[in-house]
Amino acid sequence: MARTQSRIQKIEPETIDGEFEEFYGAVTGLLGRVPHFYRTISNAPFLAMLFLPINAAAQREWPGTRISGKIKEMVVIKTSHTNGCDYCYAHNTSLGQAAGITQDQIIAMSSDDYLSLDIFSEREKAAILWADNMTRNTAQKNGDAFNRLHANFSEGEIVEITMLCAMFNMINRVNDSLDIALEEQPEIDKIQSSLHLDPTKMGDYLRWLADHWPSEFETMNKQAEDAAAA
Repeated sequence: MARTQSRIQKIEPETIDGEFEEFYGAVTGLLGRVPHFYRTISNAPFLAMLFLPINAAAQREWPGTRISGKIKEMVVIKTSHTNGCDYCYAHNTSLGQAAGITQDQIIAMSSDDYLSLDIFSEREKAAILWADNMTRNTAQKNGDAFNRLHANFSEGEIVEITMLCAMFNMINRVNDSLDIALEEQPEIDKIQSSLHLDPTKMGDYLRWLADHWPSEFETMNKQAEDAAAA
């Protein structure tokens, strides 16, 4: 049975209303569910609200990105495995399978054998290698890894891959440092419905955020404190 308690009290959907409820609705619309990660970081509500569109846009497949969902999830899986983040690894192996990553590929990415296997394309190998080097903080000095990346991706694509990997290094550390509890598998698998980002939903959320951005911030902070304590 999955552990349900983290170091920080989660803000559960049943304890919220008003603008907080609308925000959780947007999380579900963009990410497929409100994971424990968002229930935890919503203790800092404005940071959570601002982070959501970056998270969704960088990770999901949509017309504004040049990287497939499959390659994105390979980057995320390799990053999370290298960091040993069980929470992100569980969620993203599920989303990765929805993107077309096979179980054999998931297993191979957990070792160094992927570079010699024909179950990966050259683009996939280059992206996985770059994610591994970024996560180990060896990318700056590894010219071979960058040259391999540059041979397979445009510079815009390289920026996307690099930002995604950097973002998940941060998310891995948040999840591990706050010891965020992993959900049961059926709840995890709800992520699969969010593989493709709907740009209309993103636009709706950004307009909502702009319309509801307050001039005074203590009300929402107090609401978060009260909801966490409920």
